[in-house]
Amino acid sequence: MEHRSGIHSGQCHCGAVRFEVALSDGFNTVRRCTCSYCQMRGAVAVSANLSGLRFLQGEELLTRYRFNTGSAQHFFCSRCGIYTHHQRRSNPDEYGVNAACLDGVSPFDFPEVPVMDGVRHPSDTGSTACRAGTLRFIPTEPECRGGLV
Repeated sequence: MEHRSGIHSGQCHCGAVRFEVALSDGFNTVRRCTCSYCQMRGAVAVSANLSGLRFLQGEELLTRYRFNTGSAQHFFCSRCGIYTHHQRRSNPDEYGVNAACLDGVSPFDFPEVPVMDGVRHPSDTGSTACRAGTLRFIPTEPECRGGLV
């Protein structure tokens, strides 16, 4: 849910970690990534400046994971295991926030999600970020979803 000048409320699955975030460009930064970790995690992320994330409770329950170069930091709830956000490797001044953790937001709200090439990361290749493809969600007819709309 968005309130107070673009601030979104969010939480992990169990609700132990709660936060507010100001997205750097609303949902215009929505994306996925092809790196080995993001492939397995499967989350849709949106960007926020480091100063744009404020924890309301449970920050001490977050666990950090780093891999490969160790420059990106991925945070998840130590109770329910849900990834909430990460400090980006391509821009360490920003967080990538799990869009599904934002109140009232689902990754299926986005008909198309750009997928960035994290296998050939710009920090490794010296090139600019490259789009690897697009993930699309095409909903079925309501009767195929058990009448849910």
